[in-house]
Amino acid sequence: MRAGLFRLVLCAGLSLGAAAAAADDVYTTTRPTDGGIGKVYMGREIAYVMGHQGAFWLDRPGRDAEEGTALLVDNLPLSPGDHVADIGAGTGYFSLRIASRLSTGKVYAVDIQQEMLDLLAERAKTAKQGNVVGVLGTERDPNLPAGAIDLILMVDAYHEFAYPKEMGEAMVRALKPGGKIALVEYRAEDDSVPIKRAHKMTQAQAKREMAALGLSWVTTKDMLPWQHLMIFEKPKN
Repeated sequence: MRAGLFRLVLCAGLSLGAAAAAADDVYTTTRPTDGGIGKVYMGREIAYVMGHQGAFWLDRPGRDAEEGTALLVDNLPLSPGDHVADIGAGTGYFSLRIASRLSTGKVYAVDIQQEMLDLLAERAKTAKQGNVVGVLGTERDPNLPAGAIDLILMVDAYHEFAYPKEMGEAMVRALKPGGKIALVEYRAEDDSVPIKRAHKMTQAQAKREMAALGLSWVTTKDMLPWQHLMIFEKPKN
């Protein structure tokens, strides 16, 4: 009996170890480039996360003119009762703008930095926007309720995820059947976009990574000055 139990525990340990090894095999390393961390996923180097010390960049006065942020919000597939997750919400620049359009819905503003969420909470209170819920996520999980989200928005955030596979799988679990991901990234195909290469993504790369999560590409809108707005959908059943 003890020997059998030992074999069971040993096999379980080997299975867990094999799973961890398989997860590690998803990522490779390279010499870091400017703005990158030297960790590679599906041929793409992951970028550094912008710390809360750079929060001013998110709220800079010229952001709407440079990036067309109002146009971006206008083109999101939103309904008044939607539950929306803004992942990499930062200080709530988009969370608050989206929340104002949801009469019965809510926004889960997700960030891995508590300092960002504290700034966001102050702004939501000032704006009297009670349908914004701050959520402290991790590098592997946004900590969202399963099957509850209609739309996930990521603006210039996904390329910084340290564990895009694990985060992606967790996001898919959080989406309702037929739920969508709006992925906004600086266009790597356009050398005139004044952003470091590690902080850009091509549309082809984004499609590969979302397809690996079982998501279907719906459309790409390129009306923004610097970014792709790419919409992906979870299967309806």
